[in-house]
Amino acid sequence: MVKLTKIYTRGGDAGETSLGEGTRVRKDALRVEAFGTVDEANAAIGIARLHSDGTVDPILGRLQNDLFDLGADLCRPEESRASKTALRVSTAQVTRLEAEIDQLNAALAPLESFVLPGGSPASAYLHLARTVTRRAERLAVALAAVEPINPEALKYLNRLSDLLFVLARHCNDTGAGDVLWTPGANR
Repeated sequence: MVKLTKIYTRGGDAGETSLGEGTRVRKDALRVEAFGTVDEANAAIGIARLHSDGTVDPILGRLQNDLFDLGADLCRPEESRASKTALRVSTAQVTRLEAEIDQLNAALAPLESFVLPGGSPASAYLHLARTVTRRAERLAVALAAVEPINPEALKYLNRLSDLLFVLARHCNDTGAGDVLWTPGANR
């Protein structure tokens, strides 16, 4: 576990931060952007939890914990000496997301149009979390193009955005309260 007794260190005052294995990098480095955006998605899920009911809150709590695992994974380069002991997102975590998607989606009516973010407050915030997750995924893909990352991390982000979409529909009265796109409605 992490034990923090001092919150500020002044170590980042010059625009650098430390990765999980101690390497100093610029705060705008692609790796930092990726795990920072994962943190942003986690915060959006936290807001969604404030508006969710007891059926989805345990799922969202697990997702928040997983996102800390994912952040820890992304902040430690694969080639670092400590990578063998580093916390990495696992296949089991991705498989669990797929099972939750399948279970929740089974209760939803098939879509007849694209869904606009909205409906209930929980749904709107879950859509926000979904879009932030997609941005984190794009950044992780860009990072993977220039240096190795855990392939399960990419799979996790992809499935997570799908689960957040299904959860958003679930929170909209199992899809009955979805706000559907009407193409060309305002021409």
